[in-house]
Amino acid sequence: MMAAQTMRRAVALAAGLVFGLGLVISDMVDPARVRAFLDVFGAWDPTLIFVMGGAMAVSFVGWRVAERRSDALLGGALPGWPGDRVDGRLVGGSALFGIGWGLVGICPGPALVALSASGAPGFALFFAAMLAGMALWTHALARMGGRRAASSPG
Repeated sequence: MMAAQTMRRAVALAAGLVFGLGLVISDMVDPARVRAFLDVFGAWDPTLIFVMGGAMAVSFVGWRVAERRSDALLGGALPGWPGDRVDGRLVGGSALFGIGWGLVGICPGPALVALSASGAPGFALFFAAMLAGMALWTHALARMGGRRAASSPG
């Protein structure tokens, strides 16, 4: 049991390192690159489309392989399909994410990679604000009695 858990952690670490390396190689840790993608009426840079397309292709293949299996390759249950439900929580969260991404030019994955690689104060501030927002949301859900959390998946 311990060996399987160690192997799962090693594979997760390796996947995270490959993901981080991909973000660095594709320059997605540079907020200017992301802002240039969002500047469709100016000096538009379509690079991010190819990064997203590559990620979606890998994800698509992964889901197709996973749907044929009952257990994960290294043991344990596979997560279920996230579903097709679109509700206010999904739309609101997506809008908030998009606004923040557009204003700052970075999202959580690249921020963590950039913070780890550079230690720049701007990335540290972003990461601290992100963690504070997550804690605030968790606190708000608890104060509401978990009504919203219970009514939507995940």
